Amino acid sequence: MNYFKNSEHILSQGNRAMRTEALDVLNAGLDRANPERATYNLVRLEGDAIFIGGKSYPLKSFKNIYVFGAGKATFSIAKALDNILGDRITEGIVICKDGQEGSLVNIRLCIASHPIPDERGMRAAEEILALARKTGPGDLVFACFTGGSSALMPFPVSEITLEDKKRANEILLTCGANIVEINAVRKHLSCIKGGKLAQAVHPKAFLVNITVSDVIGDPLDYITDPTVPDTSSFKDAQNTMDKYSLWDKMPHSISTYLKNPPLNRETPKSLDTHRIESYIVVKGDAACLGAEQRAKELGYETTILSTMFEGESRELGRTFGFIGKEVFWNSRPLEAPCAFIGGGETIVTIQNCCKRGLGGPNQEFALGGAIEIKDLRNTVMAGLDTDGTDGPTPYAGGICDETSVHRGMELGIDLFMALQNHDASHALLAIGDILETGNTGTNVNDLKIMLIRLIL
Repeated sequence: MNYFKNSEHILSQGNRAMRTEALDVLNAGLDRANPERATYNLVRLEGDAIFIGGKSYPLKSFKNIYVFGAGKATFSIAKALDNILGDRITEGIVICKDGQEGSLVNIRLCIASHPIPDERGMRAAEEILALARKTGPGDLVFACFTGGSSALMPFPVSEITLEDKKRANEILLTCGANIVEINAVRKHLSCIKGGKLAQAVHPKAFLVNITVSDVIGDPLDYITDPTVPDTSSFKDAQNTMDKYSLWDKMPHSISTYLKNPPLNRETPKSLDTHRIESYIVVKGDAACLGAEQRAKELGYETTILSTMFEGESRELGRTFGFIGKEVFWNSRPLEAPCAFIGGGETIVTIQNCCKRGLGGPNQEFALGGAIEIKDLRNTVMAGLDTDGTDGPTPYAGGICDETSVHRGMELGIDLFMALQNHDASHALLAIGDILETGNTGTNVNDLKIMLIRLIL
């Protein structure tokens, strides 16, 4: 399957042969991370029984079947459940981001904003909480929370307005914190995150979490956090505020709330009174594994450098470029043809004093790499946000080869200055090196690749 809407345009630029193989590898990574297919493997009907994770349950033992969730990979899971269960679903509601294509028959689809929350998401969050409270003994409840649910399902505590929550999201996403640090704050500003939604489900219902991981190490309370116990605390949220000097930058209501949180507002550390089973149907490294397999099939000696990259995206792009130079000059750590693959959740830190354009972590990775590989023949790099939207942009990431810097110069575009101004999108668009997929249906860790063919 070709996920790239602009593949012909990408292939018309630079090293066509290398770009063809790079897109092939990226497509294989996305295909490996398909949540819909994984859900069909997890849940099936057979006669009068429903099988979940290989366990059989009589359908008649469940009074009602409910489905709810939110996230960038949630539609794919909900679609599979909709097809499998049909009108056996009593009621359902899921929240997906703007641009989600497709429809559901027995589950209501709500659309909301990401990465900055909006009123639509808050209304839908209130309805999900009401549905959770509607559950009773003997009900089967499928919870489909995936990455992005924090923004798509905002329900701030009464002391905090949605406008303040929006501003908090903007600050957290650009301060340099990783997703674990960010979510420690967000969970403690919410009425339903951090396991609180699970508390609203009847303890004698059967709650089944089906999720996709976009967090390094696949920690459940950071990928499906509304419906599992929380390992973070108000102290962790305060540590994030301290570490990134956020107390004076945040809205006053948020800083005040986190400094002196009500004693009864801590997130649940145990849900032992509830019957809960959790399944990660697609792990965070899935795209890396799919890319690795395809690169090997194409004849590349392949290594996964790490599936746990964090830190500044542009610097990781440069690091990949440095490895390319090592291959070019010293034939190590691998000899060409070779492929290097990485994954994780890298960031873009934006200082208040910076001139700011449009871009995202994977686009900055591509620009950082382009600057380093400009003299390396038969080399291509790409960074891809697997859900299809890199940062606050409609683009999935960027691709570059040894011609990218030179093509930019011909157009009067300085890629280094584009990086300095955090304006990767406009630079990549101008030179034809932007990656565009639309919503892919999945959301695992970012995928970074570098392919090097025989050096002539």
